[in-house]
Amino acid sequence: MNTSTPLLSVHDLEVRYGPALALSAVSLDVPEKEVLAVLGANGAGKSTLARALSGLVPPNGGRITFAGRDITGASPGAIRRSGLIHLPEGRGIFPGLTVHENLRMALTAAGAERDGAIDRAFSIFPVLGERRRQRAGTLSGGEQQMLNLARALMITPRLLIADELSLGLAPKLVDLVFDGLERARAAGVAIIMIEQFAHRALDFADRCLVLQRGRAAWSGPASAAGNEVLRHYLGEAAS
Repeated sequence: MNTSTPLLSVHDLEVRYGPALALSAVSLDVPEKEVLAVLGANGAGKSTLARALSGLVPPNGGRITFAGRDITGASPGAIRRSGLIHLPEGRGIFPGLTVHENLRMALTAAGAERDGAIDRAFSIFPVLGERRRQRAGTLSGGEQQMLNLARALMITPRLLIADELSLGLAPKLVDLVFDGLERARAAGVAIIMIEQFAHRALDFADRCLVLQRGRAAWSGPASAAGNEVLRHYLGEAAS
């Protein structure tokens, strides 16, 4: 068990959209190099949690600490530069730019040109190398998601929030997304995974957090979040 200071610590996080309470008293820790699966039914607060951690939504209460620094209320740019990268639901690419230009834009946003970074991206997803001069908007949905993931992985973040990366993808493309995430974990990147395929997320993750109506309903080792937990909180079984 990892007893060192967690890479990310969240204490009693609260988020409101006007009078509506979206998250209430949510706490979690993500150690270095570990994977946390965040599960829950639609509207449970999963994407709100991701947006709050990445600075896209201001918290109304609580504290977020990343790499030893309080980032509560920090700007999305400052959080991204600290090494916490959020890949939101959807493709998140520039459709009018080529694949190569999208990758270069990601390097520029990270604040530095890194030798070999684009080549590493193409080594992770060779199909992107074959389409480097193709406009991103003309790629298939799966290829666009590969590009979205490649843009994050090539700058080696410390923590990656993957929000529904497999949404709407065919099974073979879901496999490619998980392969990319496995490469990130092997490189030492911690991951928060928000995923529609609960059983795959649990097989991949170290720990699991189940959200229900904006609150933490269950947390523990991913290996302990079996059929009973999923049936009780999500209305499904991991089979």
